[in-house]
Amino acid sequence: MKLEHWIIVVFLALCAGMTGVFVAGNWAATHPVETASGLHELVHHDLDLSADQGAELELIEHRFAAKKAELEQKLRAANLALAGAMEADKSYSPAVQAAIDDFHTAMGELQKVAIEHVFEMREILTEEQAIVFDAEVVRSLTEL
Repeated sequence: MKLEHWIIVVFLALCAGMTGVFVAGNWAATHPVETASGLHELVHHDLDLSADQGAELELIEHRFAAKKAELEQKLRAANLALAGAMEADKSYSPAVQAAIDDFHTAMGELQKVAIEHVFEMREILTEEQAIVFDAEVVRSLTEL
């Protein structure tokens, strides 16, 4: 392979990687995975959970962590597939479009799991705790 071709391949690979980082970074800044992280601080430190609530919360957290790790792996795999398709096709080809769709599907799955996690945490709260929790959810989702 000629040097010019290597330069193009490296450039496209870098562009694909940066695109994935940019898309994922912007998405994470405005979606409930981050909201869930902020809510963890509230739930763990500010709501004065009972011992039973704390034990139940730990189980919820472990289940969420496992699902989140699995879906983050899917995001990484989809990003690698996108990079490969961009490198191979060097155009906005059907393979590139399919890789983008796969990335968005994985991203959507992660968002759904995060929202389910928020509701699962809410279920263990008292009415008074849920009022504070709900206000934080709304604030987090509406804050720009």
